[in-house]
Amino acid sequence: MRILYAIQGTGNGHLSRAKEIIPALLKRAQVDILISGTQAEIVLPHNVDFVYKGLSFYFGKNGGIDFWKTFKKNSLLRIIKEIIDCPVKNYDLVINDFEPISAWACFFKGVKCISLSHQSALYSKNVPKPSYTDLIGSFMIKYYAKCNLNYGFHFKKYNDKIYTPIIRSDIRLLKRTEKDHYTVYLPAYSDVNIIAVLSKIKGVKWKVFSKETEIYYQKKNVYIKPINSKKFEKSLASCTGILCGAGFETPAEAIFLKKKLMVIPMKNQYEQHFNAKALEELGVPVLKALKKKHIPAIENWIESADLVELHFPNETQQIVDTVLFDFIADEMLQLSKII
Repeated sequence: MRILYAIQGTGNGHLSRAKEIIPALLKRAQVDILISGTQAEIVLPHNVDFVYKGLSFYFGKNGGIDFWKTFKKNSLLRIIKEIIDCPVKNYDLVINDFEPISAWACFFKGVKCISLSHQSALYSKNVPKPSYTDLIGSFMIKYYAKCNLNYGFHFKKYNDKIYTPIIRSDIRLLKRTEKDHYTVYLPAYSDVNIIAVLSKIKGVKWKVFSKETEIYYQKKNVYIKPINSKKFEKSLASCTGILCGAGFETPAEAIFLKKKLMVIPMKNQYEQHFNAKALEELGVPVLKALKKKHIPAIENWIESADLVELHFPNETQQIVDTVLFDFIADEMLQLSKII
């Protein structure tokens, strides 16, 4: 069987998950890899066969997506050309992690595409939902990378096609300690905005991993570091707590490592508000934004010893096998109908 595994390259979470899924796929089939998007620091330890610019979103400096920059950096004509050029017909199956080029190529070329992503879980009526409706956000979740079948990941198993997070092996093998610092990853905020708030909280050492800087520097009790995956993992394993966006992978890794967690969902990023609602129901404190008026809430979190305890077993091979078994069973069923 020939499989094209297509991965969204905006952000690090999809590629982190891919590092575990690719070896599981390679045990069962011949696999080519496609990546689209331009906003990730993770490098896959595998040969990437197709790279597209895709439809990437760009972070701003005040807690949200920079829509003007996103518009300027993306070209509709280029996206259409990439969809036309994408060779999905060369494969028996396309497995898609929220990647739009291959998903729409499959739609127009009549190729079966299976979604294996966190976003797929958000279709379920059982998943906690934000208290407001974002029509554009809902449209993006449903149609950004539309597939034939959907398997998802979430913090809990909300139905039989939703699995708990895939925790990468690098994190599972970390030695957990507890030192005196708090790790911060808020890529939608500028260093200036982060320092303006966190420096006001005395007696706390903040280690901030930043997309803005290429050098290490310190402002009062805030230590700004350039993004480095190994150093981030080390900081994650040894910190007292983690303050981060309401993405999926980093909060999941924090919970797995039994770390205190506080999240700030990105503005205009509906998926993160789904995540924030689910985390809030699990007992994780959620901030609407990083502002000075929220300092008392951050201080209360620092003083608290509350932890969210969930079990995330290593089921990657079983998940991949289930997806492939369901695909083969469906193909045989369709073939029997023809015969």
